[in-house]
Amino acid sequence: MTTEQLANNDETKKSLNFIEAIVEKDLAEGKNSGRIQTRFPPEPNGYLHIGHAKAICMDFGIAQRYGGVCNLRFDDTNPTKEDVEYVDSIMEDIQWLGFRWKEVYYASDYFGQLWDFAIQLIEAGKAYIDEQTSEDIAVQKGTPTQAGVHSPYRDRPIAENLALFKKMNTGEIPEGAMVLRAKIDMANPNMHFRDPIIYRVINHPHHRTGTTWKAYPMYDFAHGQSDYFEGVTHSICTLEFVVHRPLYDWFVDELKNFRPEDGDYRPRQYEFNRLNLTYTMMSKRKLLQLVNEGFVSGWDDPRMPTLAGLRRRGYTPESIRNFVDKIGYTKFEALIDVALLEHAVREDLNLHAKRVSAVIDPVKLIITNYPEGQTEMMEAVNNPEDLSAGSHEIAFSRELYIEREDFMEDAPKKFFRMTPGQEVRLKNAYIVRCTGCKKDAAGKIEEIYAEYDPQTRSGMPESNRKVKGTLHWVSVEHSLPAEVRLYDRLFKVENPAEEKDVDFRDLLNPDSLIVVRNARVEKELAQAKKMEHFQFQRIGYFNLDTDSTDDHLIFNRTVSLKESKKF
Repeated sequence: MTTEQLANNDETKKSLNFIEAIVEKDLAEGKNSGRIQTRFPPEPNGYLHIGHAKAICMDFGIAQRYGGVCNLRFDDTNPTKEDVEYVDSIMEDIQWLGFRWKEVYYASDYFGQLWDFAIQLIEAGKAYIDEQTSEDIAVQKGTPTQAGVHSPYRDRPIAENLALFKKMNTGEIPEGAMVLRAKIDMANPNMHFRDPIIYRVINHPHHRTGTTWKAYPMYDFAHGQSDYFEGVTHSICTLEFVVHRPLYDWFVDELKNFRPEDGDYRPRQYEFNRLNLTYTMMSKRKLLQLVNEGFVSGWDDPRMPTLAGLRRRGYTPESIRNFVDKIGYTKFEALIDVALLEHAVREDLNLHAKRVSAVIDPVKLIITNYPEGQTEMMEAVNNPEDLSAGSHEIAFSRELYIEREDFMEDAPKKFFRMTPGQEVRLKNAYIVRCTGCKKDAAGKIEEIYAEYDPQTRSGMPESNRKVKGTLHWVSVEHSLPAEVRLYDRLFKVENPAEEKDVDFRDLLNPDSLIVVRNARVEKELAQAKKMEHFQFQRIGYFNLDTDSTDDHLIFNRTVSLKESKKF
């Protein structure tokens, strides 16, 4: 994009976030030869969650908007926690969100170059082997207000450092016995400059390189250099990496000293606020605990904040992208109400989801004056927001199911649903008047009775008669049994990450999943495809679960029609 095009792009100017403003300034100044290149650098040690979606939208969105390139690069520097399953899931999630990478890279692609760079630092007297324990190193680093103490190995001869570093990768050195540290400044107020560890020994096979490597680079050492080797111009991170940025720049500067042929090119790091949601835990370590300890059914459990879980629950990629657009990008941490995410999916599904009838807690309604054995097919509009979606037919008969909560024998004045003596409209069918009910020995309602007015069929003139209540229903004979899973928020406290004096597992919401096994749905849903979205009229948005079979329909509640007031 040229400077002239940027100047004329009024729509872009109106909606710029601060990182886009930086990119436009860099383009106008011709930095990095006018190139824009970003990367999304996940660790393959778990499934992506909604917080990663914000980063994905930023990294890929910047490249899309300015005609640049965004690559996917896996930060695979810790083989003990990484798995090909996670690599595959990350790729699937990015594509599901609607983004495509230019190339796929791995930090392990650069292990040889990183090793060579570490050798160069040792030879320049800027890195040394330390044989102290991690505890001793931590103590010697001091505090933010107290300078650190030099390691007794800091002035070890270069030749000895080189020899030991090479042994770290031969299998001769046990884990924890020694590390390679950069020699920078033990008195620097930025703790990350106090001789940071840049290599450690991990005697565990790598999912890509096998047993080739025993010495593995630390994140701060691998990340910026991988950006450099790849040609990244804008390395976009979240705010916790602000304090890491000076070290990022220090390593890049040192690397450039050994590569004068690269000219003025250099990547630069920028930070935005990460996504924190109410009633949600974002820690991958704790999410892994929930999976491993059986508190959820897996990474794709619809209660999980993972993209796989949200997808299975019925969230759409459009709703997540719209949500990210609405909350925006700033330099200030904030706790976002999860209701905004729920609102985003309601908005999207309202436009696209097919309207169907389903009864979650059925009780029989008998239309006593309706002919026995008769069936009528009623027209039901598929989506009033999209008339091009057409309509389908739903069977009406003498015996129906309605929601148990829609009937009350002794109802208060403002109860506008079914009660003796009161008229209600049956959606897409007739107006009926309740005449009574039948109870079992325990007083539970077994059957409800009503009479219909044949002149009030939907579409006939009398159907416009003013009636305050409208109920959904399904035919007893023509409906199908279904399992309905009513999902709610996984945690019962607003900010579980801040509850320091309690085990986070004790904060789980016991009602986050309620399974209803005796629901009834209209026959139209026999044709439903897995993951297809529906609005169960008057109840909420649902989708057909991946575990569903022809003989066992399973529907997940994505979100209720209105915001829950429970919490």
